[in-house]
Amino acid sequence: MRDRRISESTIHRLSHYYRALTALEREHFDTVSSRELANREELTPAQVRKDLSFFGSFGTRGLGYPVKELKEKIARILGIDRVWNVALIGVGNIGSALVSYKEFARQGFNIKLLFDSDQRKIGSNHKGITVLGMDDLERQLNENKIELVILAVPASSAQVIVDHVVNCGIKAILNFAPIKLAVPDDVFLRTENMAMELEYLSFSLVNNLPRRSDRKKT
Repeated sequence: MRDRRISESTIHRLSHYYRALTALEREHFDTVSSRELANREELTPAQVRKDLSFFGSFGTRGLGYPVKELKEKIARILGIDRVWNVALIGVGNIGSALVSYKEFARQGFNIKLLFDSDQRKIGSNHKGITVLGMDDLERQLNENKIELVILAVPASSAQVIVDHVVNCGIKAILNFAPIKLAVPDDVFLRTENMAMELEYLSFSLVNNLPRRSDRKKT
């Protein structure tokens, strides 16, 4: 990789390319041009070529990109060519929905452990996984070699739980709690605030913003 300062928008577009290539593979395409890939993602061919150029040389001028090969290379770049051990903390409405989300397993994210503080949920079974109590959190994370944690807990308890998670050496956290969390500089934290996304949509409707796909964001 020539430049490691890759923008978030470029990484998001790589995820879109991966899904487009998956669809092309299902449709029995052997090759795809930058123009065809761009049209599928509502981008320009120049943007596609620029994004891919950050990670090396792909395809052959005039012939396009081999679909299977490019899909495999993007999977390696995104780190989804392997299995990641994931723990989900908080088996409420959001947590239960995430456990049922089949795309995680398809992309190599193996939800291995479930935790909750509600005594009524501890010991119950969700999609073949037994819900564990929070008292055993740190030991279980370490023993099961957990690499990523998904947090779906109330805002009031999120920071305390994150501190325990970080103490176990976890370096990647996906947070669904509606709160800004403090983590060390070497921990990757992503927060998904669904209320804010709905607020953006309501603002767009009220103010009659031009329609555009999220994949056009830069």
